[in-house]
Amino acid sequence: MGDFRVRAAGPDDRERISELLGMSWGGAAVVAHGTVYDALHLPALLAERDGRVVGLLTYTLSPGGLEVVTLDAVPPRGGVGSALLDAGVVVARRAGAARLWLVTTNDNLDALRFYQRRGLRIVSVAPGAVDAARLVKPSIPETGEYGIPLHDELTLELRW
Repeated sequence: MGDFRVRAAGPDDRERISELLGMSWGGAAVVAHGTVYDALHLPALLAERDGRVVGLLTYTLSPGGLEVVTLDAVPPRGGVGSALLDAGVVVARRAGAARLWLVTTNDNLDALRFYQRRGLRIVSVAPGAVDAARLVKPSIPETGEYGIPLHDELTLELRW
């Protein structure tokens, strides 16, 4: 299932990125650790198969490292997410960053499994952070995956 390629997104990809963000995130607005991101205007990596977008990683790059803001693979479990994460590590290292990091939510057990299997470690938990984010983005549900009440953010990182 590795018949896809990963590349940096360009201006011509904006419509396709917008569609994927709408499907996965309910729009381009992403709220994490008290920050509101417009993921449509962030640097991005795309995975494509036969001219179709099958994965997207949006990020920010700062002296603190490369923060993965969104990561989506359609469909999941086909190697796309791993390839995008690997490409993010390459971008981070080329920029001289010492880590790749991200925030996920307490209900996102599949993501926690995925990231930890790829070497990321939980470095902090922010109790109530999702409750606070819901004030900014009311479309964030009260209950997340597997019927788990959605309240907290977990930060994971990969250092090298």
